[in-house]
Amino acid sequence: MSEDFHLEPLPADADTGDLLEALGPIEERPPESQYCVFRSGRERFCLPVLDVEEVLDWPLLTKVPLGPAYLVGIFNLRGAIVPLIDIAITEGRRPGLLPKHVVVASLRVENHHEDLRIGIASDEVIGTYSVNTEDLLEQAPENVPHCIGMLRHDDRLALVIDLRRLLEVFPGPSI
Repeated sequence: MSEDFHLEPLPADADTGDLLEALGPIEERPPESQYCVFRSGRERFCLPVLDVEEVLDWPLLTKVPLGPAYLVGIFNLRGAIVPLIDIAITEGRRPGLLPKHVVVASLRVENHHEDLRIGIASDEVIGTYSVNTEDLLEQAPENVPHCIGMLRHDDRLALVIDLRRLLEVFPGPSI
């Protein structure tokens, strides 16, 4: 142990101010955020964990007749009907290879009494990451209009999804 390190007891009548003073100056830390990172097709995406309601194994789906190609179907999540979209549809997902997971995201809508839920098809859920503001890049590729930036994690990049833009690009049925 270092010789210049030693503990000194505080008096019994010490208050919180004395304790904070004994701890020394507070170091400035950049604010942290947590993101859920997942892979859909060949691309990595992420959502703030506050937008993610849960991650599920592939559910039993009901196809929607005459629905758009990106709408995989709908499923029942504890009594709520949730549309499931595949954002990797533009990459030409190989036929016969279904995604394994669903990332259920919820978006607060002011005029509704319930949050709007949407399922996003995911081939792999990589995990959750705590990141600093310097790990977020505010620039996203122009050909991905539903993303607002990129997140640097494990020496890789993940596209940050904006749920409002996602619903503009991939409008699902209003259920």
